[in-house]
Amino acid sequence: MTQSQDTRRWWALAALGVGVLTLGFDITIMNVALPTIATELSVGTDALQWMVNAYVLVLAGLMLACGALGDRYGRKRLIQIGLLVFALASALAAWADSAGVVIAARALMGVGGAILLPIAFAVLAVLFAPHERGRAVSVLVMGLGVGIPLGPIIGGYLLQHYWWGSIFLINVPVVAIAMVAIALLLPESRDPAPPRPDVPGGLLSTAGLVALVYGLIEAPGRGWGEPLVLGTLAVGLVLLALFVRWELRTPQPMIDLRLFRRAQFLWGSLAGVLVTFGMLGLLFVVPQYLQLVQGYDALGTGLRLLPLIGGLVVGAPAGEKLAARTGYRLPVTVGLLVLAGGLAVGAATDVDTGYGFVAGWLAVVGLGIGMALSPAMEAVLGALPPERSGSGTAITMTLRQAGGALGVAVLGSLLAQGYTDKLATPSQLPVPAADAARDSVAGALAVAERLNLPALADSAKDAYVHGMTLVLLATAAIALLSAALTAAFLRGRPAPSADTPAEHSLA
Repeated sequence: MTQSQDTRRWWALAALGVGVLTLGFDITIMNVALPTIATELSVGTDALQWMVNAYVLVLAGLMLACGALGDRYGRKRLIQIGLLVFALASALAAWADSAGVVIAARALMGVGGAILLPIAFAVLAVLFAPHERGRAVSVLVMGLGVGIPLGPIIGGYLLQHYWWGSIFLINVPVVAIAMVAIALLLPESRDPAPPRPDVPGGLLSTAGLVALVYGLIEAPGRGWGEPLVLGTLAVGLVLLALFVRWELRTPQPMIDLRLFRRAQFLWGSLAGVLVTFGMLGLLFVVPQYLQLVQGYDALGTGLRLLPLIGGLVVGAPAGEKLAARTGYRLPVTVGLLVLAGGLAVGAATDVDTGYGFVAGWLAVVGLGIGMALSPAMEAVLGALPPERSGSGTAITMTLRQAGGALGVAVLGSLLAQGYTDKLATPSQLPVPAADAARDSVAGALAVAERLNLPALADSAKDAYVHGMTLVLLATAAIALLSAALTAAFLRGRPAPSADTPAEHSLA
C-alpha cells in the first residue's frame, strides 16, 4: 500500500468520525431544548417525551436490517444515504411549526442514524488491517462517545444565542462536510456473495425491537404493571423469539446468530452493552443534578460535563494500546473496574458537594468508559469475517441501543422511587401541587418557588440526590459484575501482523 493510500484511509476515518459525532450529540441535545420548545410550540409533556424517544425508538428498531443492507448493496453507498436522510430530517425539524412535525423529523433522523451507525463501524473491518483496527475503532468510539456529553454543551450555547431550531440546523453543515469527504476518500465495500434479502427476518426484527423499546420507554411514566407496558414488552419478546427461530432455520439469514457461539464476539458485545448502560445511567441523572440541584443553566451544565469527555479521550487510546499488548480481556476488565469505582465514588455526592469533587469522579468514569468500550468494539470486529461486518456490527450496536433503553427505563424507575420515598411534602399542600412535587424535582422546585416553601425545595433536592445515589450505586454494581464476567470469559487479542485488508471485499 502506498503512503498516499494509507493517508487517505485515515482521512476517511476522520470523515466517519464527524458523521458519528452528530449522532452522538443528537442523542442528548434535545434534553436542554425541551423547556424552550414547550414554550415556543405550546406542547405538553407527552409530546416532548416523544421528541426525544422517536429518535431512539426508530434507531434501535431498524439497525439490524440496515446493517445487513450495507453488506449487500455497498457500505459507502448506504453511509451516504444515511447521512443525507439525517441532514434532510434535521432541516425539517429546524423549521417545524408543530410538535407532530418535530416528532416525525426525529423519527426520520433515527432512520438515518440506523443506517449510518452500524455500517460506519463495519467499514473499519475492510478498510484497516487487523493490527491497525484498534486505533481506528478508538477514533470512532471517541467520536460517538464525545458527542453524547457534547449535546448539552452545544444545545445550551445555541439556545442562548439563536432560536430553538438551531439545535437541529447545526447538523446540516457538519453532515455536508462528512458527505463530501466520504465521497472522495472512502472506497466502496460489500459482501461479494450476498444472501437473498431476508424479508421475514427484517420485518420480525424491526417489529420486535420497536415493540420492546416502546415498552421500555413507556415503563417509567406509566408503571411496569400497566397493561400497555406489559403487552408491548410481551409482544416484543415474542416477535424477537420468532425472529431468532427464523434466523436459525432459514438457509440465508439476515443475521448470522451463530456468531454468538464465538466467545470473543459474545462477550465483547455484552461488555459494550453494559458500558453503554453505565454511561447512559450517568447521563440520565448527573445533568439534572447539576441543573436543578446545583442551579447551573443549560450551558453551564454542559460545560461541567467536560471532564467526562476528557476521561473518554484519554481512555480510548489507552485501552487500544493495552489491548495490542495484552489482548482484549485486560483493558475491558480494567476499564469496567475503573467505571465501577468512579460511579461508586460519585454516589457520595451530596446537595452541597463542590464541583471539584464531581469533576474528579466524572473524569474517572470517562476514563473507564473509553478504556473498556474501544477494545470491546474492536473485539467484536475482530471476530467477524469482513464480508459480514455490517450485519455483525449491527447486532452489537442494536444490543447497545436496546440495553441503553432498558438502562434508562430501569434506572429512571429507580430514581423516581428513591425520590418519591425521600420527599417530604407539607400536609397543608394542595393535592395538585403535592402531585406535581412528587412527579419530579423540577415540579417540586416550581411549586416551592410559587408558594414560597423553601423547606419543600430543600427536601426535593435531598430526595433527588438520594435517588441519584441509588442509580449510581446500582450502575456501579452492574459494571463490577460486568468486569467479573469479562475477566472470566472474554478471549482474543488484536492481530500483530501487518496484514492488509482482504482485497475481495473492496469494490
